[in-house]
Amino acid sequence: MRACQVYRRDVVAGTLVEHDGGDFSFTYDAAYLANDDLPPVSLTLPKRAHAYRSPHLFPCFVALLAEGALATEQCRRLRLDERDLFGRLLATCRGDCIGSLRVEPAEEVQP
Repeated sequence: MRACQVYRRDVVAGTLVEHDGGDFSFTYDAAYLANDDLPPVSLTLPKRAHAYRSPHLFPCFVALLAEGALATEQCRRLRLDERDLFGRLLATCRGDCIGSLRVEPAEEVQP
């Protein structure tokens, strides 16, 4: 299992998990969920208390990844499998990331 904290404009929005079976879940942070002034991370992931589950990485996170020649070059330099979208997200969408979302590895995440 791999996991990361999802930040929206430097505020923890939730936790994204890749489960051992290959499916994914996204759960909003309770404080983020309780703040009505904070928008959802994506129109496809409206704020709600229970986790979203998907057999594929959610499109709003895939959209953060480089495509084409840039993706190929990133994967070559970082020694990543181009098909490992979650690994690419962890390696390339931290810190200074385009857009309002970024991720940081989660140290301890409950499944």
